[in-house]
Amino acid sequence: VQLQASGGGLVQPGGSLRLSCAASGSIFSFNHMGWYRQAPGKLRELVAAITSGGVTNYAGSVKGRFTISRDNAKNTVYVQMNSLKPEDTAVYYCNAGVYSGTYGTYDDYWGQGTLVTVSS
Repeated sequence: VQLQASGGGLVQPGGSLRLSCAASGSIFSFNHMGWYRQAPGKLRELVAAITSGGVTNYAGSVKGRFTISRDNAKNTVYVQMNSLKPEDTAVYYCNAGVYSGTYGTYDDYWGQGTLVTVSS
């Protein structure tokens, strides 16, 4: 199973970006998909996640500004990031809990990370 993240870049404060993460491989089903971020000198933290049942969870710092969604047909998760702030600057990592392979083995996967820079 591979996760391919895209959509990062440089944006001015108050701007918007949408990150995408597409999963590929011998996927049976997902337990959850989500996004984490890691700023320089800080620990990796949860940004947003969505379960197979559509239940969402957000970090307090992004509630009301970020929206996570998924396209089950495309095995893809998105996060729409609005009203971006300089403190949102970080490398964003896609994460997924996946049942895959012949026996439906569960494992946790990470994408390669995409850099989001919020600066004027």
